[in-house]
Amino acid sequence: MITDIPFVIYIEATPNPSSLKFVANKLLIAAGASAEYTHTSDLKQAPLPKALLAFPFVKSIYVSANYISVQINEIAQWEDVQHELRIFISDYLNKGGVIIEKVPEKLVPKDSSFKENILANTHHEAPKNDIETKIIEILDQYIKPAVERDGGLITFKQLQNKIVTVQMRGSCSGCPSSSMTLKAGIEALLKRLLPNDVTEVISEAV
Repeated sequence: MITDIPFVIYIEATPNPSSLKFVANKLLIAAGASAEYTHTSDLKQAPLPKALLAFPFVKSIYVSANYISVQINEIAQWEDVQHELRIFISDYLNKGGVIIEKVPEKLVPKDSSFKENILANTHHEAPKNDIETKIIEILDQYIKPAVERDGGLITFKQLQNKIVTVQMRGSCSGCPSSSMTLKAGIEALLKRLLPNDVTEVISEAV
């Protein structure tokens, strides 16, 4: 008789000292989907994020593919709480606990090319023209994989007067090195690939 492989959780560091990635050996949500939650989020359809945010030291939760990025506040140190959270997540998953319930179909536009990413406002804004489409393609192809490895997410918000506005989520939110990533990495790449269309990249608060 073949039994289900149990969830195994291991911890990875991120560039943000207040965030850690809790990585599972199996997918947690559908590939390509992602979701971010804070204490002000609607947690009715997010049982695991709700349970994690009940810890007094947890500030935000970001779920993508096979990992959960947890950001803590200043009242705790990771060396004191990381083992507790790893055990909690492992036990929760292996007891069959629901991670995030399916997003109701009525909230997913049928004509959206970004359907797979529509979860808790972690999707790109729909492009209004060919340039915005190219910007999103560049972010997804060159930037997104590296950002996700660090437990974060970048989403396109708008292009106005050749200035690109993005949002940084997950472990990238509040990360001390995020401004360097934004200017030296994202802005430099977009200016090089789209020199006539992009002059600056700025980050908008989530």
